[in-house]
Amino acid sequence: MDKILVHGGRSLEGDVRIGGSKNSALPILAATLLTKDRCVIDRVPDLSDIHYMLTILSQLGCEVERASGVVQVRAEKIRTEAPYEIVRKMRASVCVLGPLLGREKAAKVSLPGGCVIGDRPIDLHLKGFEALGATVTVKGGDILLEAKELKGARINLRGRHGPTVLGTGNIMMAAVLAKGTTIIEGAAEEPEVVDLARFLSAMGANISGAGTQQIEIEGVKELHGANHTVIPDRIEAGTFLVAGAIAGKRVTIRRAEPKHLGAVLEALKNAGFDLTQTEESVTISPNGARRPLHLETIPYPGFPTDMQAQFCALLSTMDGTSVVTETVFPQRFMHVAELKRMGASIELDDHRATINGVERLSGAPVMASDLRASAALVLAALPAEGITEINRVYHIDRGYEAIDEKLNALGAHIERVKV
Repeated sequence: MDKILVHGGRSLEGDVRIGGSKNSALPILAATLLTKDRCVIDRVPDLSDIHYMLTILSQLGCEVERASGVVQVRAEKIRTEAPYEIVRKMRASVCVLGPLLGREKAAKVSLPGGCVIGDRPIDLHLKGFEALGATVTVKGGDILLEAKELKGARINLRGRHGPTVLGTGNIMMAAVLAKGTTIIEGAAEEPEVVDLARFLSAMGANISGAGTQQIEIEGVKELHGANHTVIPDRIEAGTFLVAGAIAGKRVTIRRAEPKHLGAVLEALKNAGFDLTQTEESVTISPNGARRPLHLETIPYPGFPTDMQAQFCALLSTMDGTSVVTETVFPQRFMHVAELKRMGASIELDDHRATINGVERLSGAPVMASDLRASAALVLAALPAEGITEINRVYHIDRGYEAIDEKLNALGAHIERVKV
């Protein structure tokens, strides 16, 4: 297990290249189970979550090759049972349910693990599978799916806190090989859903409406292999923009998709930062006029819950009182206690954080609780006085490829130490 030591007080300046999207690559890799042909996926990030997904595919019988960001998968003969030992480590492993059900009409997958950020049920996934004609049984910690055949249906996937991104992808992957037409209402609009639809379409699926609240899928008899390049990771991009805001002179993110960052860019502009952008880059610079914010996380295209913790870190260092309201995962504030150890002034009231900016944070030993919380602690440590020791950084390796090396290239002083 590693820990990270951040020596605070250094300014960031320079360019950083954004990797492929974790949340896009995981369901796309799962979708390779839908065909016996070889699929080639480019720009796959080197992350522990990706490693777990490739291990699951291998356990299911796939031939998997990986080199320099390119993954080749051939699922000629597959099994339908994913072992608990691997599945428990990553919540996104549940996305193999859809393709297994679609192709083999059966699946047995353990209930997933992953980040502990409150209740993240998969009831909407199971509701969708049942609507397509599957029998769903949950027994002994396993999800069992069986169907004689799958038939298209009208399915509403909107939950109490908004649409389900993984659920939308899962139902899409099951429905592409179902008989007839499936209409998903209340679908997630995230770019990752659109990216999955692009890959499925390249495999021969008939999908329209991805990126809107209603997706229509006309089932086909079979799919074929395809090549695909994963979109840039908008959360990594947003995280490095916040790094530039909290400790930067001028930071440019490259190989990004600014059109996927609308709400994040708007928040940074409203907070007083200068932004310039091209089709594939964004540059952030301070202009001396920082302002507090009132933010509310809502599903895409609104402000993303996956950027909430990073903005809490930023707002903790800015004059004035900011308010951050979490509506997607109301319990997602475990980073607050750790930021307060560094001197942040934050008060929690249910799903709302009131942040009074302080002049400077101080380095302290802190504990990462989940993926985005760990990124927030690294960001908070960049301008802090002294050294911040961040433990349990395996969380950050789930979603950020070499974040310490990338920040060091911008001028930070970060050490990774084995313990």
